Amino acid sequence: QVQLVESGGGSVQAGGSLQLSCSGSGRTLSSLVMGWFRQTPENDSEFVASINQTSADTWYSEPVKGRFTISRDTTKNKLYLQMIDLEPEDTAIYFCAAMGQDDLWEYWGQGTQVTVSS
Repeated sequence: QVQLVESGGGSVQAGGSLQLSCSGSGRTLSSLVMGWFRQTPENDSEFVASINQTSADTWYSEPVKGRFTISRDTTKNKLYLQMIDLEPEDTAIYFCAAMGQDDLWEYWGQGTQVTVSS
């Protein structure tokens, strides 16, 4: 089992920055494909970014490309999402997730709220 806990959310003005963290326990996160997703106020669920086990490959959704950076610290068993130039449209609950053996997003954190005001 993998337990994931996000932190780092908050309220910022447009143009501001935040770094989200996701702490893992129960398993080494570097053995898993990891990702960030978000749920908007309209209840839409969106893929944000993902990273493979070696951190050699990363993927981003078009709305965040160039502004968000996904990374991991294997020594701390953590996943990060650095967000800059935040926009009101980035307001959402952000979740980290880990991919299981069936290539499905099997493990999820509880989410952290990000609110961007104009």
